[in-house]
Amino acid sequence: MPLSSEFDDLGDDDGERASILIVDDLPEKLLVFQTVLEDLGHELVCARSGAQALKEILKTEFAAILLDVNMPDIDGFETAKLIRQYKRSARTPIIFVTSYADEMQTSLGYSLGAVDYILSPVNPDVLRSKVKVFVDLHLTQRRLRRRANERVALAAAEAARQVAEESTRRSQFFSDASRELGSSLDAEVTGTRLLEMLVPRFASEATLALCDAHGGLAIILDGTLSADGDAQVRRRGVEQLQPAESSVLMSVIEPAASAPATAGAASPFVVLPLSSADRIVGAIRLRPSDGADRAGIAELIERSAIALENARLYRTLQVEIEERRGVEALLQNSNRRKDEFLAMLSHELRNPLAPIRTALEVIRRLAPAEPKLTWATDVTGRQVAHLTRLVEDLLDVARINQGKIALQTESLDLRDVVAHAIETAKPFLDSRRHHLHAAVPDAPVVLRGDFARLSQVIANLLNNAAKYTDEGGSIEVSLALGQGQAVITVRDNGVGIDAELLPNIFELFEQGKRSLDRSQGGLGVGLTLVHRLVSLHQGSVTATSAGSGRGSEFRVVLPCLSEVGDDATTAPRRSVAPRPRAGCRILVVDDNRDAAEATKVLLELGGHEVKTVGDGSDALASAPVFAPDVVLLDIGLPLMDGYQVARRLREVAETRASCLIALTGYGQPADRERARVAGFDHHLTKPADPDALLALVDAWIESSGAEHAPARAAAAVGNASD
Repeated sequence: MPLSSEFDDLGDDDGERASILIVDDLPEKLLVFQTVLEDLGHELVCARSGAQALKEILKTEFAAILLDVNMPDIDGFETAKLIRQYKRSARTPIIFVTSYADEMQTSLGYSLGAVDYILSPVNPDVLRSKVKVFVDLHLTQRRLRRRANERVALAAAEAARQVAEESTRRSQFFSDASRELGSSLDAEVTGTRLLEMLVPRFASEATLALCDAHGGLAIILDGTLSADGDAQVRRRGVEQLQPAESSVLMSVIEPAASAPATAGAASPFVVLPLSSADRIVGAIRLRPSDGADRAGIAELIERSAIALENARLYRTLQVEIEERRGVEALLQNSNRRKDEFLAMLSHELRNPLAPIRTALEVIRRLAPAEPKLTWATDVTGRQVAHLTRLVEDLLDVARINQGKIALQTESLDLRDVVAHAIETAKPFLDSRRHHLHAAVPDAPVVLRGDFARLSQVIANLLNNAAKYTDEGGSIEVSLALGQGQAVITVRDNGVGIDAELLPNIFELFEQGKRSLDRSQGGLGVGLTLVHRLVSLHQGSVTATSAGSGRGSEFRVVLPCLSEVGDDATTAPRRSVAPRPRAGCRILVVDDNRDAAEATKVLLELGGHEVKTVGDGSDALASAPVFAPDVVLLDIGLPLMDGYQVARRLREVAETRASCLIALTGYGQPADRERARVAGFDHHLTKPADPDALLALVDAWIESSGAEHAPARAAAAVGNASD
């Protein structure tokens, strides 16, 4: 734009007014000056002394000052000198008005900053013209200052806008960079994206080295310009680094390392560490472009270091998760093997218990009525029963842990369960001379549950109370009903439970302090079994104790159906059929010779003809000849298991209608169902109760089995004659 056009409008009269100061001590002269200058259309300010003029100057900026030379108090020259001391009026035009002016006086006036002298009396036109020139000049300067200020403000605003836009672009770039760098948890991908951002925007080439977990170089990436000006990134092996490159990079990764001369100030390359949270994750060596934003490079590298550290932490977390999963798998496998071991141990312990129990029953039947012998058999019987309970508890815990316990639920009266549990625990309670107090409601308490398992729960609690209460102690068991729940409470005045043991009282093998003689006995599985059986019934069990020596209390809470009237139907009692006198043929198949012989002796004492064999092949060979009425068949036989033997026996004419009884250490419902499908009529769990075994045989003889005995006997005679 031409310079003239810039200032064409500076002299235009847009109604802007200036202020003119008139200083004179004579009122009539002030009036004359006002009359002459009022046609200019500007503000006229009058002062009758130098002091008053100075006050006005402090308040107003004047375009021109008309100053009388001869005034009392402070003359015009002194006033002008004082006016020039103020910053605002240091350059204000001063026109001296005087009736006499010699060369000395004129020189003094000009030295004080005067721009003109006007002799009085004044010529109105001359005065008006001179004042108008200075006023117009003042207004022009004012407009110039205003225009300059506007331009300065505009330039500042433009600069601020550019700074803001650049800041926005910068923030957006780094925001996008953070998102890109953090979008991958792969260190190589993150490093590649960093180099693509650096080249060519900030640098013409760059080499990135990433560290491994031990601080050594692991990944080397080179970023260079391609033929079309874009960044291209390639990976090379650590062994491909030149010694100088390796030293430069390691100089920032390990500050103790010495850097070669190429890393000094004369080198065009810059080497920077990638550090996050006081941890160096790598280093970068780059050649900055001309005028590159060094602060931007540092910011980008800092953000990439954070992203790389996050990737490292993620990899570390993944490794820890995998390790933890591995440990958990090992623990689960160990726990599974422990459960399998407990199950196998319990099963294997049942096998020797079976002949011991059977042999003990034989001794009882054959031994004379000798007190010491009776005492010995009773002691042996109690210990065998105790050992059997321990084995059963171990097996039950293993089954629950393996999810093999299936409740046989039915509607039952909880009062009967309590009574049965008391009957079960009574021998142990009596042996320790405890006083048992039972409190149950008069009306039935009906719920759905497994009678045997709930009875086992209460019996275990009673046995536990008896075990940890000194002889002659007091034990209470109560049953209460309220708000749809049945509450069974077992309370004792025994040794109590320590506070540190209470939270873990239901853990497997957890026991309180035991004396050296371990007079309480047990394996620490009874309460575990209680807790898990109650949980299977959707109930809960809690233990409380006031401390050592102050007894304990166990509360079992079970959801129940209702409390019904006294006329509720009660379960019919089973009657035991009298044992018939006639015997039958029984084939005992068991690979445990002691168990087979003990069972044989017991059955022979009952008047039966018994044959024993040790495996399935011998059983199948003997069946057509011996033609047994009853077959006692062990499941765990060598070569051919009991299920296979049973199916084969059902195909033989002589044993197709025989009574097959399974004798096994496996007693779960699934095992019973498998036995039924294989053709067994009954299923007994080792060690079998001798009376129960004899009762099964006698019941079969009394029923349908006896009808087929003569035919089988005839078949056996015929086979023998052949």
